Amino acid sequence: MRPLEGIRVVEVAQFTFVPAAGAVLADWGAEIIKVEHATTGDGQRGLRQLGSIVLDGERNPAFEHPNRGKRSVGVDIGTPEGLEIVMKLVDEADVFLTNFLPAARQRLRIDVEHVQARNSNCVYARGSAVGDDGEERENGGYDMTGYWCRAGSSASITPSGSPAPIPPPPAYGDTIGGMTIAGGIAAALLGRARTGHAPEIDVSLLSTGMWAMALPISVTLDNGQPWVAPPAGISAAPTNPLAGIYETSDGRHLSILGLQGFRYWADFCAHIDRPDLVTDERFADAELMAVNAPAATAIMREVFATRTLAEWTERFVDLESPWAPIQNTAEVVADRQARANGYIATVHADDGDTFELVSNPVRFDRTSPELKAAPAFAVDTDDVLGELGYEMDAILELKVAGVIT
Repeated sequence: MRPLEGIRVVEVAQFTFVPAAGAVLADWGAEIIKVEHATTGDGQRGLRQLGSIVLDGERNPAFEHPNRGKRSVGVDIGTPEGLEIVMKLVDEADVFLTNFLPAARQRLRIDVEHVQARNSNCVYARGSAVGDDGEERENGGYDMTGYWCRAGSSASITPSGSPAPIPPPPAYGDTIGGMTIAGGIAAALLGRARTGHAPEIDVSLLSTGMWAMALPISVTLDNGQPWVAPPAGISAAPTNPLAGIYETSDGRHLSILGLQGFRYWADFCAHIDRPDLVTDERFADAELMAVNAPAATAIMREVFATRTLAEWTERFVDLESPWAPIQNTAEVVADRQARANGYIATVHADDGDTFELVSNPVRFDRTSPELKAAPAFAVDTDDVLGELGYEMDAILELKVAGVIT
């Protein structure tokens, strides 16, 4: 049994940040009813280009990722009849999940006071760009703005002297933020079970981005100095040659991160076929290694330049020091360790088709979730309204009136 089976979530949200939370909850067994606008649907459905990549296949991974496993209904919440449909869903819901801005929530009457007046047992979860308090609470945003730029990641990762800041990959902060919301909802459901109180949850892209940067921000809080990335090309720690990035013979790179450098030195030297370095007096103990780190780093650069990344990857399978090849996304999906742990999951569509997506990172009982495809737009409208007690004649009248799809 998946841990959230029997939990019902009403999601009134679009794009990635908050819907990604619904996708995680669906992975964990919850029933997610995604309410989309009766005419336009979720704007994410039309997103067919990410960077230079055009998504022209039958399935849209930009939509599948944050919407797998849900049911879709098309409802115009701006009409009294549409709002009543949503509130009937709320009557039976454990969680209401939204990323609508405050003014829109009030205008549509789906803010926390309206939802919990209808069902006081319903956890209210809200995602925003920069938080629901303060003078900017009405401002929208995306992960590029709220998570990556404003919360410090962009400035902190861009090498000193670079002509422009480094942008994030698509939905980078959105996906992490969605996982954060899902964790908050799980905690809220546990708290409700223990106390009987259904809390209100706030998560923003800004708060999630600051949490991701919490350690360097904490350093700044302590000494007032901003975290600054080293200049481009500075890839190894000044006092530890086993903490750096090195280039291989085919122009690729790998990262070595033995924070206790001398502890791993003998094993590392054996793996690079340089046992002579173990007895080199310059690296005879931890203090000498720190003093002579630049010399060791220069030797390591020469050694790494003798083999390809693939060759070093095979050679370092049992290396004691933590390390990793610097992989592109095509290499990640073929990563044997990722596959062995089920981090790429098979998705099953109703038409019998199967494809793959990244699983959420939490496994229960050593099992990765079996995912279902994202729903076609409004495909479940008739069934969901029927479950709410609407007769077919009433459903047809609502369709003619434009209240539902």
